[in-house]
Amino acid sequence: MALQEEFHNYYEKLVVADLQHRFSDQAELHPLFADIACVALNHLPPRYIHYDIDMAYYLSPEEKKEMDDKVQHAVNLAVDFVATKNRED
Repeated sequence: MALQEEFHNYYEKLVVADLQHRFSDQAELHPLFADIACVALNHLPPRYIHYDIDMAYYLSPEEKKEMDDKVQHAVNLAVDFVATKNRED
């Protein structure tokens, strides 16, 4: 296994889960999900981890809520940005 496969940005999973949960019924956005995720992730601080289970032990409930709020805000901005750019093209 390559070293870069042993760690990842925890926000990636949160962003994807948020997109799929909140926008799954908006089929017109589905082809844009990857672009939306990239834009959202560029607005979030990196949070690299080795194992997802580590986050369960090291995050307080307040920190988890703060991360979830940041993700929702970043995804909202990204949806607006990407959807607007897509309409302009």
